[in-house]
Amino acid sequence: MPRLYLGLPMWANDAWRGSLYPPHPGSDGWLGDYARIFSSVEGNTTFYSGAPRAEKVAAWARQAPAGFRFCFKLPARLTHELRLVGIESEFEAFLEALAPLHDRLGPMMVQLPRDFGVDELPQLDHLLSRWPSAIPCAVEVRHSEFFHKGEAETALNQLLISQGVDRVMLDVRALFATLDNEAPVVHKARKEKPKRPLHVLSTAERPLVRFIGHLDTKLNERYFEPWIERLCLWINQGKTPFLFVHTPDNRQAPELAQRLYSRLIERCSLPPLAPFAGESQASLF
Repeated sequence: MPRLYLGLPMWANDAWRGSLYPPHPGSDGWLGDYARIFSSVEGNTTFYSGAPRAEKVAAWARQAPAGFRFCFKLPARLTHELRLVGIESEFEAFLEALAPLHDRLGPMMVQLPRDFGVDELPQLDHLLSRWPSAIPCAVEVRHSEFFHKGEAETALNQLLISQGVDRVMLDVRALFATLDNEAPVVHKARKEKPKRPLHVLSTAERPLVRFIGHLDTKLNERYFEPWIERLCLWINQGKTPFLFVHTPDNRQAPELAQRLYSRLIERCSLPPLAPFAGESQASLF
């Protein structure tokens, strides 16, 4: 099994044809090509659309290799509309829909609303105390009081540690590093991502990092540099980190992940990535 899982926010992106994927049209083989290179993926679509259709899940189960990990997000209906209250039956139905992938489920992410604060932690505790032991879990908070290193953050971290649940680390430093003369796509990404401090803390065994990059390669490498030492440390401690790489519109996400991972394997004993399918075909001509 991988000592570190590397992935992107999605695997279906037409902009990646000719680089990550072959240039010919059609998306039937994308998951297979993706999983040949990356070992995990964020499942952001479930946040917006809920449980996928049974035929989709069955197809994913056929295409994804045994060592691959899907990290789906809990639907926004459960986290944002219902705020984790009275969600038991819908939560069980969501897990049941993903059952064909049971052996390939990485940490399922519970992304909480920006106004979900310390007063609502009992709802989170209620959910985590009933969470299936076979499915890892990671929680992403966005309320500012969880980033002040005060009583609220201490309560959150203690809850996660007691439940063996990881805290998602959202690193937006590169995205917000410069503010002038930026491309529209960067401005759009800044509106969508919360500007919160980065608190590096592993509360369980699968620390999960979401690195939101910039269009500027040097900025990305500068802000990723400290992660190299920390990821290697966690690996040496026997933990299994998950690293997901984003760019403002994700057009450059595969190349950025490739570049950052190449820096990482210079310091950690990790296998190299396979060549991108589109690059391999281009080299034949």
